[in-house]
Amino acid sequence: MFVIIGLVVVLGALMGGFIIAGGNPATLIVIPEYIIILGAAIGSLLIANPLPVLIKIINGILSTLKGPKVNKQAYLDLMKLMYEIFQFAKREGLIALEQHVENPEQSSIISKYPSFLSNHHAVEFFCDTLKVVLSGGVPAHDLEDLMDLDLEAIEQEEEVPPASLQVMADAFPGLGIVAAVIGIIITMGAISEGSEAVGHHVASALVGTFLGVLMSYGVFGPIASSMAKMTAKESKYLLAIKSGLLSFAKGAPAMVAIEYARRSIDPENRPSFKETEDAVKKS
Repeated sequence: MFVIIGLVVVLGALMGGFIIAGGNPATLIVIPEYIIILGAAIGSLLIANPLPVLIKIINGILSTLKGPKVNKQAYLDLMKLMYEIFQFAKREGLIALEQHVENPEQSSIISKYPSFLSNHHAVEFFCDTLKVVLSGGVPAHDLEDLMDLDLEAIEQEEEVPPASLQVMADAFPGLGIVAAVIGIIITMGAISEGSEAVGHHVASALVGTFLGVLMSYGVFGPIASSMAKMTAKESKYLLAIKSGLLSFAKGAPAMVAIEYARRSIDPENRPSFKETEDAVKKS
């Protein structure tokens, strides 16, 4: 939501200031410049990234428009899920967890929490780690190393889309210069048409520079930054899962295990002890 508001403010301030200064908005609509800059930017993105990364970039941009999935309610759902799973394991035995971690979508416990199920990294990380715990014979410190390896691999994968979008954003000013140079070449070819035609062509060329800088610092750069922040929040969500699972694997009671998870949550989204306690009691 704030991304949309920010874009409206950026474009509104630019257009408002331009109009107040006496500019005609129609002069900024130079279709060839838009085709050159946006086409070249999209083409460079296609050259630099495989299809899976491109899909993630698109999904990441859409996610920034919708807002973050990881919030306090998502963490409360996670606390409730882990509490139920840990209590179930204490009551029924570890082997009884197998049916839940093998088919989480069909699990009578996990399927109750769609905010968790919608996060495929979280589901795989949680279930795969519990499968290792079920296999037995893995010391807690080895389990922690294993989870850290998984988290590092996920983090590296998720950092690629915002980084790739940032590369495209950084390229926009250069592409704007390219479009402006093309415009100047056209201007030189039309110099015999008189000062009015030359002025029109120069203005069109400068629109390319304007558009390149705007797309870089006013649109795609901030969106890439927003994507990177959302990725960091997703990493915190996985870290909470790791903390809870590790505590459970060491033999801690369910309430203590989820308290370890709660303490690892960033303060912005961390539910209070009472909120967590009330939530798990209702689960």
